[in-house]
Amino acid sequence: MPIEGLQIRRAEPDDYSAVYEIFSNPKAYAGTLQLPYPSREQWRQRLAAISESYYNLVGVVGDRVVGMVSIETFPNRPRRKHVGSIGICVHDDWQGKGVGTALMRAILDLADNWLNLRRLELEVYADNEAAISLYERMGFEVEGTLRQHAFRNGQYVDSKIMGRLRV
Repeated sequence: MPIEGLQIRRAEPDDYSAVYEIFSNPKAYAGTLQLPYPSREQWRQRLAAISESYYNLVGVVGDRVVGMVSIETFPNRPRRKHVGSIGICVHDDWQGKGVGTALMRAILDLADNWLNLRRLELEVYADNEAAISLYERMGFEVEGTLRQHAFRNGQYVDSKIMGRLRV
């Protein structure tokens, strides 16, 4: 069921404080490769940078940014021009409410119908069952396990590599 008032739009440089807030939440940063104690300035610079290879979308309810999804493309790598790498994060208060689904649908539409990408890939912690379930519903398949891929909260954790092919 769609979230009332949820809008998806391109991230703007002025969204940096809201994105900083998302990545300040324990569940949010624990589910990504971000470190705790993010820098506002780092997010300001990242969102202000104009790049032909990054597309950042945000989910907004009212005037509050509640999630962000990004896709990195590889326009300067001829043998990988058909590929996009996705990253997503939803504010702790909005997880499990459909924001991730809406963001994934939007980024898949962008990838398939506007960027003409044939392969999409992402990494997800092996213990993040909710995210894996979402990605599988969106057509992603587990392609492998990256053992002890990242250090999180004092221990090494595995990640899954997932891919989706548009045929």
